[in-house]
Amino acid sequence: MKRQKIVMNGKEMSRTLERLAFEILERHGECTELALLGVQRRGVELAQRLKRILESRLGCELPLGKLDINLYRDDWTNLAHQPQINQTDIPFSLDGRKLILVDDVLYSGRTVRAALEAILDFGRPRKVELLVLVDRGHRELPVQADYMGKLLPTSRDERVDVYVKELDGEDKVRLAGEDPAS
Repeated sequence: MKRQKIVMNGKEMSRTLERLAFEILERHGECTELALLGVQRRGVELAQRLKRILESRLGCELPLGKLDINLYRDDWTNLAHQPQINQTDIPFSLDGRKLILVDDVLYSGRTVRAALEAILDFGRPRKVELLVLVDRGHRELPVQADYMGKLLPTSRDERVDVYVKELDGEDKVRLAGEDPAS
């Protein structure tokens, strides 16, 4: 039997993104040379929301890009089905920029590794920082988020699903897994 638990609702997600935006402002001041880069799928929607929050506080435009890492994955041969290829759209130069890479869930670190490899194909940023909505642990690579919305210890049998209004009709983070009693 599967069990599910909502670990973050829409209001909590909004508050968390507000807090993360203020952390960015604290570290980067006026955010000159800063750009946001969302990892396809839900990292893009989270980056778009952060962009709106930051721009409303700064009163200036902040560059935003979308990064598809599927061609850079190191597990293609182990996947049961082919990953869906999305679009990479980076309408600005990465060279010399301070980038904030935005993703929904940090798990093994392999998505971040793939994202860094993809970024280097498009330019050489001065610095890359990682922002994640949820860090669930179980790293396989030495990767750590610079900005973290929620630390959510999980077992390897559990799954963390992030839902966003833009794609799923509602905002929430759900923890799902097998009921140990079954």
